[in-house]
This record gives sequence, structure tokens and C-alpha cells, in this order.
Amino acid sequence: MVHYRPLIEAFAAPNGLCSSITESKHIKAVQKPYRRSSRNKPLGQILLTNQRLDKLGAARVDFTARGMLSGALLPLPLPQSVEPKTPGDVDDERVDQGDVDGPTCLGEAKLAKTYVRRVPRDVHQLGAYIGHPRLHELIRRFLYDQLHPNAAVSGAQAPIADCPEFAERVFMYSSARAVFYAPSDVCGVGGMHHERIRATTSWYRGPPRYDCVFLEHDPYAPGFRGLHAARVHLLFRFKFQGVDYPCALIHWCSAHGEEPCPDTGMWIVTPDFVRGRPGERSMAIVHVDALLRSAHLIGMAGKEFLPLTDFDSSDSLDAFRAFYVNKYADHLAFSHST
Repeated sequence: MVHYRPLIEAFAAPNGLCSSITESKHIKAVQKPYRRSSRNKPLGQILLTNQRLDKLGAARVDFTARGMLSGALLPLPLPQSVEPKTPGDVDDERVDQGDVDGPTCLGEAKLAKTYVRRVPRDVHQLGAYIGHPRLHELIRRFLYDQLHPNAAVSGAQAPIADCPEFAERVFMYSSARAVFYAPSDVCGVGGMHHERIRATTSWYRGPPRYDCVFLEHDPYAPGFRGLHAARVHLLFRFKFQGVDYPCALIHWCSAHGEEPCPDTGMWIVTPDFVRGRPGERSMAIVHVDALLRSAHLIGMAGKEFLPLTDFDSSDSLDAFRAFYVNKYADHLAFSHST
């Protein structure tokens, strides 16, 4: 120990040690096993994965010593039939994020491959099921904006009597996949990255999960000035007059102030509520193509304490009046939220 102080002063670290050693161990022991878990209470799964990897490593040493691994292990080629899907596949709905192979292209967002079974498909019943009885009205207003794009640009809301009647079946989805260009994060050769945006009434048979997202509203404005923050409460699809509409029901958030917080460097947003209707969220329906990627909001602490009982992590986005837009989540979030 007498050598530690002069070595740290001379080389900024004890001789032969640096932070990359623990970082490399962390990747193998924590990050990779976590990506192979179900993401639901992953600690036990991570420990089991490490235990099995240790046993496989010990078995390999023993087999090598016995000469059992010399020569070809598979003399015949494997059949080119069905290859099992691994948890790392991009289309696997259990995977929250990762790299995407292929060339560089503009980002896109798509709903999951399968819709949710055993839920109402009537728009009124579905609205009652998810706790948003105005779903039918919002769909009609969305269709009016789609059929009259010039009116949507003006910003004036049309009377509900002028909006198209809607009585089609609605199919609910639990997630959507956003693919975008993020060369500084985990990405494929073309710099493409994907993230899973979730909106489900029960996450792994537990509480609901409604993710937050960025939506682009001004492509020419730098950073967060050209974005909206919102929370997704429903992902769904329907057909109207032969046109397929993949949509998202979102709760708007407005930026607080014209500049980021001077203390943290992060923008502050507040959830929007309908004026004159206390407690009623300001909701809207947008096309899935408007979703840019997921966002991470951090609740701004106040003077009151959070309840010790009957409070779950899923309640955090409803427990605060304002949120920081976390620009330190990854490289792309930093560029978007600056």
C-alpha cells in the first residue's frame, strides 16, 4: 500500500490497474447476461447465466485435457432448415434495443408483428378498457386532419360534427419498433440502431408500462427545440376507406421555458392538461411515423415525499408535475436534448 500514493500521483492509477479492467468484466458478467434475460427481475437470471457459463468453461478445460475437442466436431454440414430465433434478433419483441444490420437510411417506426388478443376491438369498448373514453372522438379528429392536411397545418380544431364518422374495428398492439441512425451507440455497419417503444396495460403480468417518446415537429430547429416530448398510452391500427392507419395515442408534454435548466443543462417539460377540466390529460392521436425514438424523463423532486406504500415504478410518470429530459441516456439523446 505504500506504493499506491506515489504511483497514483505519477500515473493517475495504481501500477498495472485501470478502469478498463473492471469495465470489461462488467460487460461479460452483467451487460451481456442482462441482454439475454427477459428484462423482468433479471438479477436471478444473470446469476444463473454466469453460473452456467462457468460450468461450460470448466467442462471445456476438462474436455480439452482429455483430447475430446481435437479434430472436427461436426463432420457433416448442418441442415439449412429452420434456425431457431435467438433473443438478440431485432424482431424479437423481448429485445428493447440493439444494432440493425443494413445500409444507412431514414428512420422509421413500425408496430409489432402481432396484435394483442382478447381485448375489445370496438372503439368505444376499447376506450373504456384502457381508461380513455374520448378515444372515438380523437380518432375522428385524427382522420379529419389526415383527410384535410391544410386544415391541420392551420392549427384550428374542426367541429366534431365535421369529422368523419368512424365505426371500424381497432386492433391494439403492445409495442412498436423505432429504427434510426445512431452511429455513436450500439449499431450495425450502416450506423442503424433500434429501440422498442412499449404501451401495455400489464408488463410481465405486473403494473402497466407506457413509454415516453420524442416526436419531430420542426426538422430545421436544433436539438430539443425541434422536438416534442410525449407519453404513449396506446398503440393501435385500423383501416378507414381502404387505407391502413398505424397510430399512437399520446399525452402531450410542453417545454418549460425557452432554454434548458441552467443547473443541470437539461430541458424541463410539464404534462399538458385540458384547460378548464382539472385532471383531464391533453391527449391526441398521431401516426406511428411521427414517433422518432424513446425518451427518458426524470421527475423533478419537490418538497413532498413519495408514498412509502402502494407506489410502484409505473406510477413515477404520474407522481411529478415536471420532468427533466435526460440527455445523458445515450449519445443520440444528448444530441437531441441539447
